[in-house]
Amino acid sequence: DVVTAMRRLPPWARVLTPAAGGLLAGLLGRRSARSSGGVGAVMEAVVLGRAHLSMRATLLKSLASFAAIASGGSLGREGPLIQFGGAAGQLLGGRLSLSQEHARALIAAGTAAGFAAAYNTPFAAVLFVLEVVTGIVVLETIVPTLISTALATALTRAVVGQGPVYGARAFALHSPGELGGYALLGVLSALAAHGFMRVLALGEAWLRDPRLPQPWRAALGGLLAGGLVAALPEVAGNGYEPLNQILDGRHTIGFVVALLLVKPLATTASVSSGSPGGVFTPTLLIGCCVGFLYGEGLARIFGAGVGPTGGYALVGLSAMLAATTHAPLLAAVMAFELSGDYTIVLPLVLATAVATAVSQALGRDSIYTAELRQRGVGWELTLEGRRVVEERGAL
Repeated sequence: DVVTAMRRLPPWARVLTPAAGGLLAGLLGRRSARSSGGVGAVMEAVVLGRAHLSMRATLLKSLASFAAIASGGSLGREGPLIQFGGAAGQLLGGRLSLSQEHARALIAAGTAAGFAAAYNTPFAAVLFVLEVVTGIVVLETIVPTLISTALATALTRAVVGQGPVYGARAFALHSPGELGGYALLGVLSALAAHGFMRVLALGEAWLRDPRLPQPWRAALGGLLAGGLVAALPEVAGNGYEPLNQILDGRHTIGFVVALLLVKPLATTASVSSGSPGGVFTPTLLIGCCVGFLYGEGLARIFGAGVGPTGGYALVGLSAMLAATTHAPLLAAVMAFELSGDYTIVLPLVLATAVATAVSQALGRDSIYTAELRQRGVGWELTLEGRRVVEERGAL
């Protein structure tokens, strides 16, 4: 529990520990800087078959991510697992001398297995590959992906337990009229997601100054994140602990407002400085804060006619995820699997659809396609399938 560990440290140690972890992450990350990494590289490897996912670089980045997260950096844990799964699939495909088509399917299967291992959500893992990575449903991909996800989830549950990651929930829809409120939450979540992605982009433009090389850049990011952790220890780590507490209604409105303002800044400081890690779970926490505050506002206006605030928090995290990834099915199903709460499925489906539509109207790129566009590759998804467009011209 990174949050508890940070609370036990004196303020000066909360500042310096993430800085030291960032420095170590920067040193390890520099060893693998020339290799492609992240979800963007996995997308290229599966769809185009041209990105090389180095296992050595993946292991180094995993160690770097561990150092950054364990020392209090505001990062998600899913990034290294997803990349490791993809790299393992590519390595196995090469050792077995598979055709390029089968090797690409194996990379997709490994990616889904890594996602399932991170979140204990088999259906969401399959949808992550279908909606985010490939953009199309084909049997050549979906069959091995389903098999690998089942195996990865079974192994994960044998180690960490059977229950949903965020505990079993039972948030009910009080009346059909509440669906309008959830639709508006989808709009607000999309606006929050757009703002978060803008903050990440600005942070990357500022922190990735060529005059500040690694590992000092990651150390600076850790120092900035540490300053925020010193003031609010709950922003340390990926956000799992405070997210659970918000769903349980254990935090005040003032605390959740502070978390909503500080968590994006801490995540930006950690991610944009080059420390390897993901933004998936931090995004869930930010969306949870938006949903909680929205639900509290409705409760104060309409009183007992509104469902529990925790239900709005759960829908908010899924809508925020849908807006950043442009993957509404993934977001809705993942929230259901994380909480085991089927009773709120209609608000989940509606809010994620609205959030995705508004997010696409605000900007054509998801958080992952924006990463690829920076590398000169644009993605367009049509009814005919995914079309890949280079910034230098169409492929």
